[in-house]
Amino acid sequence: MIHPLLQTYGPFDGWMILLLIASVSIGFFTYQVQKATRLVLIGTPDSRFDSWGPRIKEFIVGWLGQKKVLRDRVAGTMHVLMFWGFLMLASDMFDLATANYFSGELLPELVVGPWNGMVELGYTMALIGCVSALVRRVAFTPEKLKGKSQLEGNAILLLIFTITTTSFMIESKEDPSPFWEPIGYQFSEYGLSDRAVVVSYWLHMLAISVFLFLIPLSKHMHLVMAVPNVFFHDTGPAGKMRPLAMGDDGKAVPLEDLDIDSFGVSSYTQYTWRQLIDGWSCTSCARCQDVCPAYASGKGLNPMQVIHDVRDYANEHAPLLLSGEVPEETMMQRITEEAVWACTTCNACVDVCPLYIEHVPKLTDLRRNAMMETMEYPDVLNTAMGNIESASNPYGYGDHERADWASDLDVKIGEPAEYIYFVGCAASFDERNQKVARSTISLLKEAGLDVGILGMQEGCSGDPARRAGNEYLFQMLAETNMMTFQELGVKRIIASCPHCFHTLGKEYGDYGGDELEVFHHSEILAKLQEEGRLPLVEKNGESITFHDPCYLGRIGGIIDEPRDVIGGVDVEAERSGRDSFCCGAGGAQMWMEEEADKRVNEIRAKELSETGCDTVAVGCPFCSIMVKDGLDAVGAEMDVKDVAEILWEQIVAKDNEVQEKIANTN
Repeated sequence: MIHPLLQTYGPFDGWMILLLIASVSIGFFTYQVQKATRLVLIGTPDSRFDSWGPRIKEFIVGWLGQKKVLRDRVAGTMHVLMFWGFLMLASDMFDLATANYFSGELLPELVVGPWNGMVELGYTMALIGCVSALVRRVAFTPEKLKGKSQLEGNAILLLIFTITTTSFMIESKEDPSPFWEPIGYQFSEYGLSDRAVVVSYWLHMLAISVFLFLIPLSKHMHLVMAVPNVFFHDTGPAGKMRPLAMGDDGKAVPLEDLDIDSFGVSSYTQYTWRQLIDGWSCTSCARCQDVCPAYASGKGLNPMQVIHDVRDYANEHAPLLLSGEVPEETMMQRITEEAVWACTTCNACVDVCPLYIEHVPKLTDLRRNAMMETMEYPDVLNTAMGNIESASNPYGYGDHERADWASDLDVKIGEPAEYIYFVGCAASFDERNQKVARSTISLLKEAGLDVGILGMQEGCSGDPARRAGNEYLFQMLAETNMMTFQELGVKRIIASCPHCFHTLGKEYGDYGGDELEVFHHSEILAKLQEEGRLPLVEKNGESITFHDPCYLGRIGGIIDEPRDVIGGVDVEAERSGRDSFCCGAGGAQMWMEEEADKRVNEIRAKELSETGCDTVAVGCPFCSIMVKDGLDAVGAEMDVKDVAEILWEQIVAKDNEVQEKIANTN
């Protein structure tokens, strides 16, 4: 049979028809890709040309290996079959477009057989993946897809179905090998007519052309933009925010030297080029939506929509943006204030995204602009921000009260020590969390550690101010605390608040804290237990579950240690570890009001109550408050205790037993 491309169709040769189809589709595809690229490159500079080793490694594992995609076993497997399948079959397009010149002339004869085998396997994998996805969409529609248009997704899947099935028909007339091309060989046994194969060829090429045409007009633009998006992902610590300005030394420019015209982001072009790529990389898989606590509680934030908003804004205002003008509509207006201020910065959306999209910085950058430039932020934040500015804590208490909780514990205050326990604002002033501070310092002293606290010299770590967008106030606190650390020679810090743990350990490096070693108290306690300097916890019939704080587990990577401290967990919550669900207090939400029917902590409380355990162990002062309030609201009678409390209560109980026995003996 003469190859369909070499045949004549009326007045036209086959190659002429293919040239016309390809010119239209490739031309349109190229135009749209270059337009999107121009819209990305008008963003501000972003230094992502470092850490080549980690970038290449993560690219191989994350993009080629589809690591995050496979966290969803069902949808992920379908996607991976199509993704890997297309990687394997892609070279066949050259062969089909050159009437087998690629395989017949360019490839060494020794390679042709294995190459044909790889191509057929690719088509087979893509076929299985697309059929499975179609069946799932039509017959077993996921809840998140119900009520939404599936036209685009189904059309793409049907195109993939056409591309894959026609390939086997075309292959049947090319003397397929029964070993390398078993499916093509089976089709050849059926004896398809030449006409059927010719029709199949042109359907195949037309489907590819339509696919190319649709890619830049749909979510499938991620096939292009995913490559730079994954490669140039943020290699820094998870959840780490950037300073207002960086100096040539790689450190934050001190406040006294700071000279910038604007704060945060208001217009599209103030986002960095890497932030803008996200808009064209989203696959609309809705995984970020599924894990977002604000979305789950009915608030006006959908992290997937935020990313769509960036791309839609660019496309709608493209003529103005590309001509260097600034549209009247701001990014805050497009994304909406409700969405921006609903974020808890729990980082669940960022962590789960298979294409390394960075949702949270887009919102916190808008907060910075609203807080420090336009002054359009929730009034309820004025109290907390005012207190932090005047008293260095959001509660408004005086510095002289910071160490009152430790007045009878005989602990060093404001003196050099091997370890400094950074108490944090909650454990310093909140009565409930003062018990955690007392338990923690008592345990550290029990184990013989040289530990002290800063007392009046301790200031807020700045986490609430930074997450709320008041970056100027945060930097003031960071610089003040760093001066205190340097004066006392502080090298090692223990924090029972994950927000302090993260801020001091991951963010103070930009302000001179590179050499600080910051530990969460559960890390130290677990280590002391392992060394035999503290006892192991005995459950005594009491069942315990553990709520992972976002800034400890998912963002901080500390998952096993708090469980080790309490002797393990009897029943894990439905969502735990790095997949834990937020308590609702992060991102300065602790200092904002929630509507009664939209409270994140009640959702989490229900999940924890379903474990049926007696006690919820926590490792965060905010989680302690939010989880307890949530449990009360849902009518669940469960105790909420910090891991340090659980361990210290056991030690005290045993000491009391010993004292009682001595008293009875006497």
